[in-house]
Amino acid sequence: MTDKIHIYLAQIDPTVGDIAGNTALIRGARAEAAAVGADLAVCPELIVCGYSPEDLVLKPFFLDRVESAVRELALETADAGPALLVSAPWRQNGKLYNALLLLDGGEIAATRAKHELPNYGVFDEKRVFESGPLPGPIAFRGVRLGAMTCEDMWRADVTECLEESGAEILIVVNGSPFEIDKPDLRVQIATQRVIESGLPLIFVNQVGGQDELVFDGASFVLNADRGVAVQAPAFRVAGIATAWTRGAAGWSCALSHRQAPPEDEEAMYRAMVLGLGDYVAKNGFPGVLIGLSGGVDSALTAVVAVDALGADRVRCVMMPSPYTSRESLDDAAECARRLGVTLDEIAIAPAMRAFETMLKPVFAGLAPDTTEENIQARSRGIVLMALSNKLGHMLLTTGNKSEMSVGYATLYGDMAGGFSVLKDVYKTEVYKLSRWRNGNRPDGFLGPAGDPIPANILTRAPTAELRPGQTDQDSLPPYDVLDDILRCLIEGDLGVDEIVARGHAPKLVQKVWGMLDLAEYKRRQAPPGVKLTHRAFGRDRRYPITNAFRKIL
Repeated sequence: MTDKIHIYLAQIDPTVGDIAGNTALIRGARAEAAAVGADLAVCPELIVCGYSPEDLVLKPFFLDRVESAVRELALETADAGPALLVSAPWRQNGKLYNALLLLDGGEIAATRAKHELPNYGVFDEKRVFESGPLPGPIAFRGVRLGAMTCEDMWRADVTECLEESGAEILIVVNGSPFEIDKPDLRVQIATQRVIESGLPLIFVNQVGGQDELVFDGASFVLNADRGVAVQAPAFRVAGIATAWTRGAAGWSCALSHRQAPPEDEEAMYRAMVLGLGDYVAKNGFPGVLIGLSGGVDSALTAVVAVDALGADRVRCVMMPSPYTSRESLDDAAECARRLGVTLDEIAIAPAMRAFETMLKPVFAGLAPDTTEENIQARSRGIVLMALSNKLGHMLLTTGNKSEMSVGYATLYGDMAGGFSVLKDVYKTEVYKLSRWRNGNRPDGFLGPAGDPIPANILTRAPTAELRPGQTDQDSLPPYDVLDDILRCLIEGDLGVDEIVARGHAPKLVQKVWGMLDLAEYKRRQAPPGVKLTHRAFGRDRRYPITNAFRKIL
């Protein structure tokens, strides 16, 4: 029996499918752990293959390579250095598990399969993994570790089983995506497990972007008295050494690094920067391309891109039509100047005339309508995609969640692109985030200090400028009203009567609900984007396109 142990928390940023690269990160973490005299280095969930591997785990040769990498790592622990607690898809007795593996003494010393498999929101682990049995503790150098994986902590039964079978320190490895208020919720759930078991708890989470998901890290340690002994930084790679001592009341962790996670607009903004930066880097794009209109959505998208990538990797294009105001041209130019990005100008009037000539025989006798407006948006989409193809830069779309909710986006026009920074950001939040960024520039951001978004962009009425004198509020309610109704419908799943009870007009609620459902076919064709809420469009919210339920209105 020992009375001291040192555990290293490896909050690292893996890439799904990059087994060699992820293994190198694990080796690096082990080397850092050895340098601080740690006995054990703990890595996040499915670190060997990256989280979430989705259907990659259905490929036997992929699993072969994962298992080979784990065995190589195990052999390396034959030296006098620290052991490793890693996670990987693992085959046993013809079944595939999301498994924790203790690598120590040159071998795989213990395995524990994830018991609680999440099957909601973005998670569908029951589709690819088998549920493991309730686990017992792992004996490790004189201490009994209650090791479990992510969702195992969110239910009481795994902790109860570990405590009853003699665990002394709970260790949870995680691939827990960011959502607003999620960091607080994790600590609350962990605190419940500590209260129930009387045991201290280590929570190790990965960091980085993976498609729509952003993992914020924010790993922590709770002592048995529920006090936070360690809080790792959020949204960046970190390695934290923790020192543990056994006393009369059990094990406790010495107070160490404690950095409170950011909240509200700062947390959302950091998630957007990390999500975009990792998406571009991990997919090998040299930079991004943005249609800069002079409006707030494209301006905020451009600022996030510069903060994530640097001005030299962001290129913007202004594409005026005959309806574009001088104000928009000036605002776009000023925003580009403040950000230090290249701004090209390509007028779309020639394309509009060409399409008018081409379609005139078929359109004869028909009055102009939204068709001509959509042609403008699609002309811009063609220009941007041509530049993306020629230059190699990934095109960012600039639509927000409010617009995507009610269908105010044009297929093959402003919806064309490879990634959407604002996909899960309502219009009212776009303004809040813009004002926050104008007043803040945290360390690590590559964009300028000061006010990167000109004040005029934040005060003028939103408009698509697809016809003379157009504003968004011509056909939509004020955004504060619209966004409240949308939150009730999307995040809250509330019925019409419940939303009306909040003070909204019945006909307006019914109209917005109808628009939301009718636009589902568009959202199915939208690019991926950063998930920020618990109900982002995509895998979080799956509604049928053919849907007669709205006909009850």
